[in-house]
Amino acid sequence: MAEGAGETEGERERAEDSARSAPRYTRLSRALFVGGIAVTVALFAIGGWQRRWIADDGLIVLRTVRNLLAGNGPVFNAGERVEANTSTAWTYLVWFFSWITGARLEYVVLALALTLSLGAVIFAMLGTARLWGGPRAAFLLPAGVLVYIAVPPARDYVTSGLESGLVIFWLGLLWWAMIGWAKAERVRVPALLGLVFLAGLAPLIRPEMAVLGAAALGMIFLAPLPTGRPVLLRLLIVAVAGLLPLGYQIWRMGYYGLPYPNTAVAKDAGGAKWGQGFTYLWDLVGPYWLWLPLLLLLLAGLGALRLASESTARGEREQAARPHLVTRFRCWLRSPSAVVTLVLGGALLLTVYALRVGGDFMHGRMLLPQLFLFLLPIAVLPIRVPRGAFRPFSLRDVRYLLVPALWLAVVGWALFAAGTTAITTGTKISSSGIVDERVYYVLNTGRDHPIRAEDYLDYPRMRAMVDGIANTPDGGLLLNSPSFMFWYIAPPPQPIPEGGAGHTVFFLNLGMTSMNVPLDVKVVDPMGLAYPLAAHTDRLADGRIGHDKSLYPDWVVVDAGMVDKKPWMPWYLDEQWVSQARVALSCPDTYALMLAHRDPLTLDRFKHNLRNALNFAAYRIERVPRYEIERCGLVDPFPQPPR
Repeated sequence: MAEGAGETEGERERAEDSARSAPRYTRLSRALFVGGIAVTVALFAIGGWQRRWIADDGLIVLRTVRNLLAGNGPVFNAGERVEANTSTAWTYLVWFFSWITGARLEYVVLALALTLSLGAVIFAMLGTARLWGGPRAAFLLPAGVLVYIAVPPARDYVTSGLESGLVIFWLGLLWWAMIGWAKAERVRVPALLGLVFLAGLAPLIRPEMAVLGAAALGMIFLAPLPTGRPVLLRLLIVAVAGLLPLGYQIWRMGYYGLPYPNTAVAKDAGGAKWGQGFTYLWDLVGPYWLWLPLLLLLLAGLGALRLASESTARGEREQAARPHLVTRFRCWLRSPSAVVTLVLGGALLLTVYALRVGGDFMHGRMLLPQLFLFLLPIAVLPIRVPRGAFRPFSLRDVRYLLVPALWLAVVGWALFAAGTTAITTGTKISSSGIVDERVYYVLNTGRDHPIRAEDYLDYPRMRAMVDGIANTPDGGLLLNSPSFMFWYIAPPPQPIPEGGAGHTVFFLNLGMTSMNVPLDVKVVDPMGLAYPLAAHTDRLADGRIGHDKSLYPDWVVVDAGMVDKKPWMPWYLDEQWVSQARVALSCPDTYALMLAHRDPLTLDRFKHNLRNALNFAAYRIERVPRYEIERCGLVDPFPQPPR
């Protein structure tokens, strides 16, 4: 009896010791968590700032913003309704802050991209802290976020002028909000509607993010709702989630004549290049040994989960008490494990999609959102200590050392990866077609931080282009020479109208080109990002990824209305091809396609575009004029003799 009483007294003493140390434990844990956020954000900010730049593709966005500010609408070239930017939300965010501040566009986009990138890391850590129970439950140390910011491409796209920062910010915010919804004892309707509005923005952030947004909305729609009128609330959820994206989709189809951005047509976002996709994946994973920290974090996460399950007897809400499978599944949908499944499943699906389309030509860029998603559940790592921490250490306590040891290994890997250079070719593009975009432009412009449009004037051919426009007041079509050293200018026909016939530039690098010329200079590209005629050609089977469409300049001579006879036409063009291109452009379906974005926007034009947007998206032409004439059933002015 006395022995039992002694054991009870010892347990009571340990409990009292634990209770006295709890406030100190909580304060220390909170301090470590806040300090971890501060250190991570500071490291990411320093790394991103050291690599600050704006990509040529980032300058493409700014051309559209310039037209918006000038009152020409959300277009790349005034008078032509072409959506040359993939992220609708990014375009309008940049426009809004440019309009509010009146600051130079390059600096607006630099600050906005940096802010969103840092915010993404903060919300990722806050959301994962919610997942693990907050600082009260354990010491929360940065883990997955360290892996993300250590990968050099992640720091390259902290700025860049592209929507990368917006995408990961949206992912981090959605993660934080979904975990909050899953763990809330009582869900308030206004907060729920705010969450569904956020999830509904997915296709406006980037079209492929609709996969994740739709899955999140499906979870919310099917889960039990915090009201006695579930039918009405579900209707409200559909309305709040769908109003903006559906409204924009209808407007897009009527205005642009396409169901998605023109960039998706130019890059054939539904096409398949699996081999190139796996090359792109290894181009990111291989140089940094990225599989290693992912494996370490998986083991650490499982270890932390085991310790967490030992420290609490709570199961997931209400599941054990629900008798029916469907009811249990619906209750599971509003649980942390369901949200983790959502982000990991979304990451997997988006990775498969990126592999299918062949990835991208920019090192790592198209896989950064997927990497961010994979790392979210372990963005911070819970380090737990045994109860009664001041008692003697026992052999059973060894299991508490596993997670810290794995965390230290991840930190060691991060130090290694942060200083690794994956692509060393510099100004040359390897046979894979993948390039370190930032380094490529740094070396080709001779500037450590090419940010302003004029920084790209030192890129080969840019100053010659500006001089060529200034020296031809009558106008003309600027065509790059085969040697890529200077420009040929095809003149407009006589008589020249007062003020000149205007200039058109035909060049691949749309951003630096369009941002260094006035808005009345039309800029089109052979790949088709801003030129539907090129976008609706077929991909070249062995073309460089992201650049595997190439329209011959003969078409542009005709389309721009320039002189198509020698000696005024550049020497390397063929008069016969130009004549055939003129006939090919008379194809009724091609003519209808061009009218969809060039015809004045009337109600009838809007309705016609809306009805035919899917047909326009699927339409393809042959890039060789002779083959296009044959495809369209036209009469070839230079028929081939019978064999």
